[in-house]
Amino acid sequence: MNAVTWNESVPIFLQLKQRIVSMMLDGELKPGDALPSVRQIAAEYQLNPITVSRSYQELAQEGLVEKRRGVGMFVTDQAAQKLLTAERARFLTEEWPQVLERIRQLGLDPAQLIANDQQRFGAKSND
Repeated sequence: MNAVTWNESVPIFLQLKQRIVSMMLDGELKPGDALPSVRQIAAEYQLNPITVSRSYQELAQEGLVEKRRGVGMFVTDQAAQKLLTAERARFLTEEWPQVLERIRQLGLDPAQLIANDQQRFGAKSND
């Protein structure tokens, strides 16, 4: 994990959870990878171990990590797909409408934006 600045308006356990989720989505944490120990994270970021445990518990409740008694917490095989599904749904319901509204406000042509993007970056296949 990288150097961290905590946002005072969001509980730290949620911010830590989101950092771990981002690492999963970015492929830094892959299925079967072990999460750092609660003590290690608590010491590294000067957090209360209960805060770290709460983040890990939420990840486990969502089926993104699993606890192996005496060994630690590990990323589940289904984590990446669950996260992609959830993040895509969130994007389509929360972010995309705002993007479309901004496109409309600026009088841009969505089809032309897509064509320009494909020319600049090449067409990418859908996963």
